[in-house]
Amino acid sequence: MAGTETYTLNMGPQHPSTHGVLRVQLELDGENILSAKPIMGYLHRGIEKLLESRTYVQGVPYTDRLDYVSSMNNNFGFCRAVEELAGIEVPERAEYIRVIVAELNRIASHLVFIGSLAIDLGASTGMLYTFRDREEILDLFNLVCGARMTFHYIRVGGVNRDVQPEFIEKTYKFLEHVPVFMEEYKKILLGNEIFMSRLKGISKMSKETALSHNMTGPNIRATGIPYDIRKVDGYSVYPRFDFNVVTGKNGDNWDRFNVRYNEIFESAKIVRQALDGLPEGPFMAKVPKVLRPPKGEVFSRTEGTRGELGFYIVSDGSTKPYRVHIRRPSFVNMQGLNDMCRGYLIGDSVAAFSAIDPLMGEVDC
Repeated sequence: MAGTETYTLNMGPQHPSTHGVLRVQLELDGENILSAKPIMGYLHRGIEKLLESRTYVQGVPYTDRLDYVSSMNNNFGFCRAVEELAGIEVPERAEYIRVIVAELNRIASHLVFIGSLAIDLGASTGMLYTFRDREEILDLFNLVCGARMTFHYIRVGGVNRDVQPEFIEKTYKFLEHVPVFMEEYKKILLGNEIFMSRLKGISKMSKETALSHNMTGPNIRATGIPYDIRKVDGYSVYPRFDFNVVTGKNGDNWDRFNVRYNEIFESAKIVRQALDGLPEGPFMAKVPKVLRPPKGEVFSRTEGTRGELGFYIVSDGSTKPYRVHIRRPSFVNMQGLNDMCRGYLIGDSVAAFSAIDPLMGEVDC
């Protein structure tokens, strides 16, 4: 009788669906995937070591380059860790502004996810629509800090500058536009038979499997676990706002898409509440010009756009961190790729990878 042999297929590191320089080693039997091994490191830039050779304040711009689609959230996480280490109390107005820009950045990141997933599955119109609407958020960021991608706006002790009345007015206008463009995506994608068939029931993952891989963010919430650091830790001023933790039921690609889709509405809800309750007062704490946190260590975590973003910092009492380690959610979530691909077809691996929503700059750090 004729026998069959398995073979290895490399997807990447030059491949449009890998969202950057990632190599996925697929072990195949025909078109059936037996295993999927992500091989990382092609974009390693040594950011942790760079942070150790810079002062605490000088380190903030390097965090922009981690998940460069969610730079505000990275600034937020790193600054919170330094503030906790140094015992710096952030003014209330600054906390509100941080939440506003972080949630706007979450919306922008989820728009990139929707567009990327759409074009990976062949629906290029989805990418055009989402990037059109993301431009509105980038215009708001340009207005508040003069940058559109790497911001360095959130600083140790607060934010770089106060928000202008024009920013507040245009943000309210953007929030009014959110339901309009979300309805467009619903018509284009959610009702598309091909789009649905490529995601529904594909790459299912149980709660136990997701937990065993330490997955967080939308990937863990898609399995039905309502784990969100904004609720669990209640950091900054998040406990003051009313918002829901969006979860799925089946842990498949369809749930991963829908969790992020619906989180856009929740983030818009948070931004509106923060704008309505924006207090008066200073936007920056009194931070020493030469910052020397006392000897000690801290692990501070926030809810990044892709999951739990953690910064572990060790201080030796000098102006520079002795040790920095970053818990990157994209890197940790990649552990689930094999379970999401095994037993499916080659084409499904593209959908699985896209549904994890990793950012390779953050994966390799």
